Amino acid sequence: MLPENFSALSPDEKMEARFAEWLSTEDKKFASPETAAVYARRAKRYYDVIRLKQPDRVPVFLAVGGYVAQYAGLPHRDFFYDYEKVGEAMSKFYNDFDLDYQVSGNINPGKALDRIGYRLYSWPGGKLSDNRSFQCEEKEYMTAGEYDDLIADPSAFILRTYMPRVFDSLGGLAMLPNVFGATELPTTNFMMLPLGAPPVVAAFEALAESGKAAQVWMGALAGIGGRALSEKGLPGTIGGSTKAPFDYIGDTMRGTRGMMLDMYRCPEKVIEACDRLVPMAVDLAVNAANHSGMPVVLLPLHKGADGFMSPANFEKFYWPSLKATLLGIIEAGVVPLLFVEGAYNQRLDILADSDLPAGKTVWYFDQTDMAAAKKKIGGWACIGGNVPASLFKTGTPAQMEDAVKKLMDTSAPGGGYFICNGAVLDDAEADNVHAYLKAGKNFGVYR
Repeated sequence: MLPENFSALSPDEKMEARFAEWLSTEDKKFASPETAAVYARRAKRYYDVIRLKQPDRVPVFLAVGGYVAQYAGLPHRDFFYDYEKVGEAMSKFYNDFDLDYQVSGNINPGKALDRIGYRLYSWPGGKLSDNRSFQCEEKEYMTAGEYDDLIADPSAFILRTYMPRVFDSLGGLAMLPNVFGATELPTTNFMMLPLGAPPVVAAFEALAESGKAAQVWMGALAGIGGRALSEKGLPGTIGGSTKAPFDYIGDTMRGTRGMMLDMYRCPEKVIEACDRLVPMAVDLAVNAANHSGMPVVLLPLHKGADGFMSPANFEKFYWPSLKATLLGIIEAGVVPLLFVEGAYNQRLDILADSDLPAGKTVWYFDQTDMAAAKKKIGGWACIGGNVPASLFKTGTPAQMEDAVKKLMDTSAPGGGYFICNGAVLDDAEADNVHAYLKAGKNFGVYR
């Protein structure tokens, strides 16, 4: 439990309190004292590199998506609809691979998504065939003329405008009243009237039934994670997620094409909207950490990558609201883990001059030059990643061993480093996965 005076603590004290709870073995169930000790050692290793220390050895992470299904010989559909098979597949994965930390495996609540008619993604067993990976269907679910509405009240816009467009069963949400009416008796009376309208009732029924299905999914996840913790001593690595404000708009509201045009057509509106989303992005991350008890939250970074915008536009459009989000998360004692998809080679100097507090962020790189990252931000930020995902499928164990050794030689000295594949694995050869895990442990020892 967090201390009763938690809200009065400094950001650093809050972070330490959160990690003390996560690191502790007292309130967790383990199969044996030996398993508890293994958990404690692995969790401390993760904490140490976040705090820029040099642990007994480099933490070895494995970011896995659809590969769990592939390895178990199951269709991807089962990871949306059959949690009993998922549990068996995850147990097999944990038994067969010498892991230090839990993996995700793309487990999703298919029935919950079906009930609300989610349009934004397609998934196996839904619109897609049983053995296809899920896909985002990018469209302009927010028009270019709606920035003022988003800026005026982001929550109301998402609830009454955006959600009816991306969920087939939630069209009634467009009829929801302004809840400001709840502040006085006369306005409360009129505020309640739309709530009895059939489309609104149907939307709430869909939400309730979807929520019940999501609770079944969460129970399955908790069981899988609990067994991994209890039987294998495997800590989790993230306790929730949020995104950069620019990505919230650019990924799935305006879409790539719309956002690229907006940067030139209405740049001030883009910047103002990103700034308005900062508190929501922070709140989503902190609430997730509060509920999960794991003080690290994931931020997958998309449209700030080198290939999307120039360094000048990164500094103008992307970085200010992202930095504000990071500072807000850090202020609450939570650690942002930034998954830098693509490359940030043109961003490293900007990050180096960011004045973010040391030992409070984790940067997980996909294709960024790790030697440059170590030199420019390794003194104040934990870094990792960059083992090519392609190597897990097309390489050999010897090539994998060589790649891991080179990364360790480049980035491990002095601590503050973890090793991980640069992109989430959906396809791999088991021999290469074994070689990666073995090499990470062999070459990650400080000498």
